[in-house]
Amino acid sequence: MIGKLYVQAVPPADLNRNTEWFMYPGVWTAYILILFFCWLLVLSVFNCTPGMAWTVVNLCHFVVTYHFFHWKKGTPFADDQGIYNALTWWEQIDDGKQLTRNRKFLTVVPVVLYLIASHTTDYQHPMLFFNTLAVLVLVVAKFPNMHKVRIFGINGDQ
Repeated sequence: MIGKLYVQAVPPADLNRNTEWFMYPGVWTAYILILFFCWLLVLSVFNCTPGMAWTVVNLCHFVVTYHFFHWKKGTPFADDQGIYNALTWWEQIDDGKQLTRNRKFLTVVPVVLYLIASHTTDYQHPMLFFNTLAVLVLVVAKFPNMHKVRIFGINGDQ
């Protein structure tokens, strides 16, 4: 038997440094803990009711995640040679595959935040309106049929 003089290697997957961090173990737990500690911070700094603090966290979560996940395109890295310039972070995650575990988790988080914020404010207006608007926009933006759909701009440019 003749031995092989080379090692057959599998080429590495095309890793996107902009989204690969979300694959690390513990990221989901850290995400939830950050939201909880933000709630504690809002609760203690503004000395408001728990429901109002959850509403503030929900609305801040909406603004931050909508901007960075669904609005801003491309990556902050130059070494990808612009191959992701036309894609948002949401479109880049999991190589664009739909309905993955990560995408489901990121869809459930705003829904759970909405339920907590709405319940703890006793479904009172105007908090219910703002919480509902935030969750609707975030969840609709995550639908598979919204992939690469742009409301503003020509040819997907914003």
